[in-house]
Amino acid sequence: MGTEDQIIVEESTEPPICGQTHPSDATSPTAQVGPNHADGLRAPHTLPINQLEHLLDTDASHGLSQAEAARRLAEDGPNKVKAAKGLSAWKILLRQVSNSLTVVLILVMALSFAIHDYAEGGVITAVIVLNIVVGLVQDYRAEKTIEGLQALSAPSCKVIRSQVATTTKAEQLVKGDLVMLNVGDIVPADLRLVSGLNLSTDEALLTGESVPISKHSDVVLSDVDMPLGDRVNMVYSASTITRGRGTGIVTATGMNTEVGRIAELLRDSLNPKGENVSWFTSYLQRVKLGARSILGLDGTPLQVKLSKFALLLFGLAILLAIIVFSANRFEVDGDVLIYGICVGVAVIPESLIAVLTISMAVGTKAMAKGNVIVRKLSVLEAVGGVTNICSDKTGTLTQGKMITRKVWLRDGSVALVEACTHPFDPTSGNVVWKDDKSSPSDLKSSIPRLPLSARKFVECISLCNNATVSEGKVALGDDTAETSTTSTTVVSDWTAVGEPTEIALQVFAMRFDVSKATVSQANDSVLLSEHPFDSSCKRMTVVYAKSSGDADVYTKGALEAIMPLLDASDDVKAQFIAEAESLAAEGLRVLCIAHKTIQKSDALKTDRAAAESGLTPLGLAGLYDPPRTETAGAVQKCKIAGISVHMLTGDHIKTATAIAHEVGILGPNLTAAEAANATMPASAFDALSDADIDALDKLPLVLARCSPSTKVRMVEAMHRRGAYCVMTGDGVNDSPALKKADVGIAMGLNGSDVAKEAADMVLTDDNFASIVTAVEEGRRLFDNIQKFILHLLVSNIAQVLLLLIGLAYKDKNDQSIFPLSPIEILWANLITSSFLALGLGLEEAQPDIMQRPPHDLRVGVFTKEIIIDKFAYGIFMGSLCIFAFVLVSYGFKDWAVSLSNSVNCNGGFTEMCYPVYRARATTFATLSFLLLITAWEVKHLTRSLFDMYPEKFTGPFSVIRTVLRNRFLFWAVGAGFLVTFPVIYIPVVNHVVFKHTAISWEWGVVAAAVVVYIALVEAWKAGKRRLFYKNRLSSPSG
Repeated sequence: MGTEDQIIVEESTEPPICGQTHPSDATSPTAQVGPNHADGLRAPHTLPINQLEHLLDTDASHGLSQAEAARRLAEDGPNKVKAAKGLSAWKILLRQVSNSLTVVLILVMALSFAIHDYAEGGVITAVIVLNIVVGLVQDYRAEKTIEGLQALSAPSCKVIRSQVATTTKAEQLVKGDLVMLNVGDIVPADLRLVSGLNLSTDEALLTGESVPISKHSDVVLSDVDMPLGDRVNMVYSASTITRGRGTGIVTATGMNTEVGRIAELLRDSLNPKGENVSWFTSYLQRVKLGARSILGLDGTPLQVKLSKFALLLFGLAILLAIIVFSANRFEVDGDVLIYGICVGVAVIPESLIAVLTISMAVGTKAMAKGNVIVRKLSVLEAVGGVTNICSDKTGTLTQGKMITRKVWLRDGSVALVEACTHPFDPTSGNVVWKDDKSSPSDLKSSIPRLPLSARKFVECISLCNNATVSEGKVALGDDTAETSTTSTTVVSDWTAVGEPTEIALQVFAMRFDVSKATVSQANDSVLLSEHPFDSSCKRMTVVYAKSSGDADVYTKGALEAIMPLLDASDDVKAQFIAEAESLAAEGLRVLCIAHKTIQKSDALKTDRAAAESGLTPLGLAGLYDPPRTETAGAVQKCKIAGISVHMLTGDHIKTATAIAHEVGILGPNLTAAEAANATMPASAFDALSDADIDALDKLPLVLARCSPSTKVRMVEAMHRRGAYCVMTGDGVNDSPALKKADVGIAMGLNGSDVAKEAADMVLTDDNFASIVTAVEEGRRLFDNIQKFILHLLVSNIAQVLLLLIGLAYKDKNDQSIFPLSPIEILWANLITSSFLALGLGLEEAQPDIMQRPPHDLRVGVFTKEIIIDKFAYGIFMGSLCIFAFVLVSYGFKDWAVSLSNSVNCNGGFTEMCYPVYRARATTFATLSFLLLITAWEVKHLTRSLFDMYPEKFTGPFSVIRTVLRNRFLFWAVGAGFLVTFPVIYIPVVNHVVFKHTAISWEWGVVAAAVVVYIALVEAWKAGKRRLFYKNRLSSPSG
């Protein structure tokens, strides 16, 4: 049937030699007694059928009785995956406020309403609501992971009970039931096969295997902990029957199936680890985890850093309020309380969460252009700090389609397929022929015609083949009418129908314009008979009759299956075995091609042995899933950026190793520590204890035959080493690791719904290079977060400095006068600063962004440079604001009422408050304009605003091109400048809301403050540049 490639794919690669049994080390039922009953249901693949019948008290021919099935259903429950312990709606809502900054804002809001300051309370309420609404819908969808698992459940199945086959709901299956399977069925539970005819299943969602796996009911395995992909006598829930038919005994249902175990791993549980835990310990653990969640101490590094910073700010706000109260001898009336709240508001960057969320939302659009969909905004910045990427192989690092990579002919000729970017397109890439003894430099160029020695080989792979490859719409011919399972995929303008390996062979033949029609016409032959693939013989044969009376027999299959049928000397057979081992060592999956010409007879139609005897070997075909063309460059880019790339795959170790070498994960530049454990089978990794893994100098770069638990342990091992990792995946088996990883990335094209729902990001093109794009965008966002956090905190420090020193300015009743009113502070923080911060969040990436190592996650955004800069700029800004307030209040203008004689100027406007309101307006204008200038200055932490892009702009007017480079920021600065005037001059609004009044000559004070501020900042940056240059010269590398 043209599907023997599945056997070759799995059985010919380790190694493909004559007499080699399945890599699962199968034994006959009589040779394997099996484990005791205690382990039986845990490892049914190790039991012969008669022992499993006894253990489950069932009959492999007649099934259970209806009464016994009903009893077991009542005892064990339905065969379905339980719903996840997801968050309820109110808990999801609670999670939106589960960060310290929001908690502080809620407290400030409550105090504002308590003292009847409704304007301030209303503004803060709007900020809190905005923060909650933006993230609510996105986080709610993220908690629906388990629904994908439920969607995989088979709705109905055929079961034999009391010798009668009936159709029943899958959820009514019980252990011991006898289930019938046919092509296209979704397996309803975990089954131990009783019988099977050419049975194969697609277990990609569970094992990561790139091709269907052939199943054999008569095999009994010896290894209890054998990987799922090698358990050839088992079929698992949620997998699909791709070929053949069979029956099996149910060994596990519901949450006890392999899919159910994965679902259990996904169920969030707050119970502490350990078997014997007291209720009190469990309660304390819940309280601790709940408190950490509410305070936002669980999440991405930035979330945790900001939550801790908000707690620090909260403590500082309380301290400042105490200072305010103590300055008034703790005689706390309404005005004093408002001043205390005013100082508390000044120290908190109210717009930080909103700006961060909106900046990330804008970043998702940039990610979408790079084929990355962000499901959880919080990980957008986190992906920029990753130190390790754990990637699947099939479809991510590779194209997910098979090609014929290498052909070896009996005369020693070798054909290589190079630069193939579209596996279904015969015109993609080129074929290079060479003599087996030549060096790579002796390769001949691609030739348009087929060498004479390869003609019969190519005819064989074209005729002994049921796949159809065509440009445009595929039309199924007679030869494919009996194909039991097909899958159609469109790549470029070419489509293919059939098994992956047969498609690859057919494409290779079509590169030389060889097809069934052209060969049949050239040889004047017709199809006489076909002996389809059978799991017992692992080969396929077709017979074509010629008009001359002769018949051509074409055979392909596993080398060990064809070797006994060859009419060849021992030396030739040894040569074929050696070459097959060489191809397998390159990670290729090997097929043997053979042919003979004999007299046509009726026996060739009915007697398979007669058709397949005395064959002449033609050569070997090596096939593989090629890497994507951009993968190698992306891996190299990761290495330059200090990111370690690991391959975690369900494929065989030789195939994985070959691909890893080809894409650059493995290479000659590995250190001794990396090379020691660079590649490792998952069974060896799983056998290590956590202590053994931690003792390794370096974690493996390639893990083959991975199970879900292997991937989870790899993530945990990375976490213990302080690494921050990305995990990619497409199958159900990847879901636990996706949830466990710091950033989980699912495949959008070939990924399961479960993986997509468990992931933080989804790749729309399943391309590893898109992950690198996501990392680059994450780094850009991280840099920009540092810039706008610096901008926001400079404003807060300036305001706190201004208000604390402002305590010294008191009216006639010995009450401190606000240098800024609460609404002015909120306006500066929420209106002026927010749009400027958003503009900084849109800054383009620095040229060297992927040429530096990942930022230190323990330090986060608050680096030493950022902390020093914010205090320096904050002191500059706060001092100039104080200067403006004092100059207007006590300067050369002789006010009719002095500031010390004013009364109740914090509450409302009177003629006695005229100088205070003018001074406050001047201070407000100074603060606003300095914030506008700061937005441009922090675009780069060391370069001058007047020479920020020397590699692009030079000359005295380069500053104009610098400020125009980010158009959003430019217009935000412009709008901030213009909106200051109506806020100051509109009647009623200025007196009642902002508590300031119109000014005139005071604009000269504002202008002077702006000039001085620019001079101070530029001098500060110049000092930093000089210090940096000096340190670079004095360093050893300098």
